[in-house]
Parts: sequence; structure tokens; C-alpha cells
Amino acid sequence: MCGIVGYIGNLDSKEILLKGLEKLEYRGYDSAGIAVKNEDGIQIFKEKGRIADLRSIVDEDVLAHVGIGHTRWATHGVPSRGNSHPHQSASGRFTLVHNGVIENYDLLKHEYLADVSFKSETDTEVIVQLVEKFANEGLSVLEAFRKTLTLLHGSYALALLDAEDNNTIYVAKNKSPLLVGLGDGFNVVASDAMAMLQVTDQFVELMDKEIVIVTKDVVTIQNLDGEVISRAPYTAELDASDIEKGTYPHYMLKEIDEQPAVVRKIIQHYQDEQGKLVIDRDIIDAVNASDRVYIIAAGTSYHAGLVGKQFIEKMAKIPVEVHISSEFGYNMPLLSEKPLFVFISQSGETADSRAVLVQVKEMGYPALTITNVPGSTLSREADYTLLLHAGPEIAVASTKAYTAQLAVLAILAEVTAKSRSLEVGFDLIHELGLVANAMDVLCDSKEILEVIAREFFSVTRNAFFIGRGIDFYVGLEGALKLKEISYIQAEGFAGGELKHGTIALIEEGTPVVALATQESVNLSIRGNVKEVVARGANPCIISMNGLNMDEDSFVIPEVHELLTPLISVIPLQILAYYAALHRDCDVDKPRNLAKSVTVE
Repeated sequence: MCGIVGYIGNLDSKEILLKGLEKLEYRGYDSAGIAVKNEDGIQIFKEKGRIADLRSIVDEDVLAHVGIGHTRWATHGVPSRGNSHPHQSASGRFTLVHNGVIENYDLLKHEYLADVSFKSETDTEVIVQLVEKFANEGLSVLEAFRKTLTLLHGSYALALLDAEDNNTIYVAKNKSPLLVGLGDGFNVVASDAMAMLQVTDQFVELMDKEIVIVTKDVVTIQNLDGEVISRAPYTAELDASDIEKGTYPHYMLKEIDEQPAVVRKIIQHYQDEQGKLVIDRDIIDAVNASDRVYIIAAGTSYHAGLVGKQFIEKMAKIPVEVHISSEFGYNMPLLSEKPLFVFISQSGETADSRAVLVQVKEMGYPALTITNVPGSTLSREADYTLLLHAGPEIAVASTKAYTAQLAVLAILAEVTAKSRSLEVGFDLIHELGLVANAMDVLCDSKEILEVIAREFFSVTRNAFFIGRGIDFYVGLEGALKLKEISYIQAEGFAGGELKHGTIALIEEGTPVVALATQESVNLSIRGNVKEVVARGANPCIISMNGLNMDEDSFVIPEVHELLTPLISVIPLQILAYYAALHRDCDVDKPRNLAKSVTVE
């Protein structure tokens, strides 16, 4: 959600900024812009739409060695050129890009800027106008920037240019991700390391309420009191090839196909020399010291948490609650005496989850983050981290991160169970190996699933996903995938709940996808299918080998029942992909959505 890039050095900044913004397209945006600075002043190019639209208006003859850029996901004001970033102060001296939300922007506008004529509807413009106001009152640019920051309530990642200074980018962050990248004779700014991997793999993490003065040779970090902070860089462990589509038409399809390899990689990473699964002892001790685990997550990660609850309760015998992070932060339930909080987030930057983490830490409770991004905010601020090792996930609709989350949660449950001298009843390493093999089979079944997608989703306006037990949770994820990228109104329900109201929505031809992978409820879910068929529904039954019947549309390979969510979700992912493709939807960048939700 929104992205920032910046460059200062000896090269022309335009192409570096544009390529950086292209690498941030996966985060979601509705407009983009760049500002470049040279001896002729600051020139701004911005446009509603894709980076390709922005490229078409950038003057190729402009040469500039410093610049900033931005992709915007609208929060204040409609998507438009006027509301796009960068924004300028009234005189044009200062130019700013901003990720985040300033909660008190309207108050600041009326208290400090009543005489200023605003050109946009954004909260961001208030920031740049404040900097100019304080600079006009005699403060240095750094002092004006610092004073402005002390007035802001909310989240921000900022990059500021001064038309009177060719040698500096002023940077600051609070609650929104931002990095500084280091180079030889240049330095860069990015909200995601992938944006600037084209020029460097050396990055410095920035903490909340820090200010950074970036020149081509020096990066100086200060806190809001002006104290200089020293921090060593880290190497971004990303392979540039990981963030390219290669021969695939879409990132989503590539990431679906990567899932077997991801599961195998996870097994390798969490296995010791004796071939046993291991997790840091401090994490296992924290789980065992708790009387209840609270999983906090959003979207796909929330659905993974629901399955993870089954893993932990059935294997480790520890009670688990799963909560939507945006609700938990404002409506915290009565907690147990010794809770452990587990935050699940692909990006590690989910703003709603971070808001809960801040509360949890203030209350003195331990926290574990399960994330795909080392060094992310949720990872840094939690007590413990388990990494997904899924590699960069670019498509907005999460696929491989979801199955990676399930695999890591299963390993956490198994190692915890063994530490409590509990019998799990199966060899998890062996079973995960079978899961990876089954994933290979499913990824090779795209032609069959494409035919099913055409049959069920080519013209429909809505669809339902039903299941019982653990299948219900997978159905929720399947429905989310379909609605995210095909724009079909899709909902997941527990099979038995259909009779309690939802069956009224069944019309002639309504697609109902039913999951049947659990022996104990196999006949029950099939009874639910008969109920909807009697009302005119078009049923698509996805069953597991051994439980399948003649009328089933697709059969998945047999794996351990508890681990079926790792493979039963794959046909649902592929069905969503082809449904979107055949409805001419933007598979990787669906409308109105962002990959990393960094604002509440």
C-alpha cells in the first residue's frame, strides 16, 4: 500500500525512480509520480493509473541527479493527478512524498495554515505546507522538518526535497516502513528493499520517530531530539530473479507453482542434523509457559490462523483463539492469565496487527511474529520471529505465503507437542514431504481446473464455498481468492449454516464449491450439497482421494487429514486465477487492493 523511492548520486535519477516504482506496483496503487531536482529547479511528473502512464509523460530530456517518487493508494481524496504525490508547498520550494495517514491533519490545517490555498484533498499536503511555514519563520530546513514531525499524529514515511539544496533528501518515518539503501557515490530511499535492489543490496533499517539526512556520500540518522544514531546496514537476502515473472504470464501463477518448493525449503530450514524438526528453544518455552495462545491476523493470514488453531490444539493441546487484528485492537476480549500472542503477517508491516502488538507490549505480554519478511516492523518489535522462507510474494492475492504459514504453524505445533511429551501420531516431516509431492500433482492439473473455472465462474455474479471443520476455513480462503481477483461476490460458510439463512440466496445456476477432505463429516457436507442442488445450485465438489464419489468435480491426492488445507487450497487458487483471467481482470493487481496494508 503506497510506496516511496528516492535517489541521490551521480547518475540520472529518472530511470532509477521509475524502475523502483515498477517494483512497488505489487503493493497496490491508483496513481504515481516523481519529482527530480537539478539546476533548473524541481520538476514534477505525476499521473493517475499505472507506472506506464507515468512513464509516458516524463520528459526524457530532463537530467537530474536527485529525485523522489511515489505510488499512491487513495486514503484522502479520490485518485487523480491533483491528489497524486509528490506534493509541493505554496511557493514550490519544498516537495514531499508520504505513506501513511495523518490523523490530525484537519486540526493542523485550521490552526497553522488557515491562510494557505491548498491544491489537493490530501492529508499529505498539510505536511509540506507546515515545513514551508516554519522555514519562512526562520528555522533551518532540518529544524522546520523536525518541528513539523512533532505535530503529526498518525503514521508516516516521508521524503522531502528542498529546491534550494541539490545535495539532500530529508527522510523520516513513524509506523510506516522505510529503508535507506547505501551505495558507492550514491544513496537511495525505499519503502521496500525490492524497489532498489537494482542498485544496492545494502540497507539500513529506520525506526519510528527517526529523521535521516541523506546525501550521495553520507547518511545521518537522528532522533527527534537531534541525537545522532549509529546503525549498521544489513544485506537484503533477495535474488533479483525471485522478483521477476520469468516465462510466467502473471506473478500469481508463478507463486502458485512455487508452493511445493517452498514447503520443501521450510522442511529443510526447520530440520536439524539428526533429521528432527527444531524451533528456537526460547519460542517453545514461551508457548509452553502460556495458558492460551491468541493468534492475531488479517485477511489470508487470519484464515491461516484458523487452521493453525486446529494444528496447535490437536497436536500440542494448548487452547487457541484467533482474532481479526482490526477488531481486536478496539474490542479486546477478557484475556487469560498467561497469554502468548502470535502475529501472522506475510509482509510484517500490517498496520492493524502492529497496533495490537503495541498494546500487547505495553501490557507486558510476550509476542511471536510469523512473517515472510526478516527485519519487518512486526518482526523487529515482537519478542520472537518465525520466518516463512517463501521468497518474495508479488501478486496481491496471497498464495504461497498462505501455505507457508500453514507449514510453519504445523511445525510449531509438532515441536511444541514433542516438548510436552505428547504423541502427535504421525511423522510430520514425512507427511509434509507427501504434501509437497501432492502440490506438484495439483500444479500440473491446471488444464482440468481451467475447464472447471470456465464452467462455474464465467458468467456468474456470485458463488458460495462450503465445508465442515477444517474445510470450512479453507473455504473462507477460497472465497477470498475468488472475490479478490475476479470480482465475483463469493462467501465461505460452514456447511450446516446454509439452512440458517444463506440458502435463501441460492438461485438457478449459483455455483457452490464444496470441500470434502474430512472423513468424519464427508457425508454431512454431501448432504449440504444435496440441499443446495434441490434449490438450483450448480455444485462443484472437491474431495480427497479415498473419500471421492462419482459426482465429484475434482479429486486431490490423499494426505494426512489434518494437513489437507495445504493442498485443498491449491485448486481453489487456480480456479480463482482462471476465473479472473477469463473475465479480463488484472490478476496480479486487482482493483482497490494493496499487497501490504500499512495504514489502519
